[in-house]
Amino acid sequence: MLVLFTDYGWRDPYVGQVKAVLARHAPGVPVIDLMHEVAPFNAHAGAHLLDALIAPFPPGSVCLAVIDPGVGTPRETLVVEADGRWYVGPDNGLLSVVAARAATARYWRIRWRPEQLSDTFHGRDLFAPVAAWLAQGPFPADKLEPVAAPTVQFDPADLPRVIHIDHYGNAWTGIRGGLMQGVDLEVKGRVLPHHRVFAEAAKGTAFWYVNSAGLVEIAANRASAAALLGLAVGDPVRLSGSPDSRLH
Repeated sequence: MLVLFTDYGWRDPYVGQVKAVLARHAPGVPVIDLMHEVAPFNAHAGAHLLDALIAPFPPGSVCLAVIDPGVGTPRETLVVEADGRWYVGPDNGLLSVVAARAATARYWRIRWRPEQLSDTFHGRDLFAPVAAWLAQGPFPADKLEPVAAPTVQFDPADLPRVIHIDHYGNAWTGIRGGLMQGVDLEVKGRVLPHHRVFAEAAKGTAFWYVNSAGLVEIAANRASAAALLGLAVGDPVRLSGSPDSRLH
């Protein structure tokens, strides 16, 4: 199974071009569009989203993850095997959180280069073929070189910021729900109440809950929490009374 996770969006041809390469090199392998609306250029937010969203995919899945504002520069490439799943993408921190939180992880550089490599579309020309070969098998050992660790590594601690705003206006944070025992959530100077589900809140009022991906999410009942509170990706949130000082 191939899993796509990018900031390419749906309006442009990029997803289709990547899928054409995957179909050529791994015919018959299912391709799942996990997400193509990651905040553009934001590998840090993407790293925490990827870790939260990858759990339902079985061992052996190959995730092609591309948020790559440094494409065409000397930034490195990375293949990761973490807890039985494979990841292919730029070495800019995007794959570092899922790797750091895994029980086991191994790393490689991509040393293979195609005859034609666009300066600005490594997702199609470099990462997609490698992801396809990993999914199709056998392991392309002649195209990869083992390394000890990623070059760029984000702190794997929970991220107290807005990392995604969905089309409902719900603001996902990089905080896992297990940290929310006995603490309050504060954003833009407002302490928000906790509700288990949307219908427990009054219509049009903001609250927080633990979403289906296990992350703390700021929402509003039948309204856009982002519009109501003026939220954007990157905005900080605060847990008052948190035992984990890294979240302050």
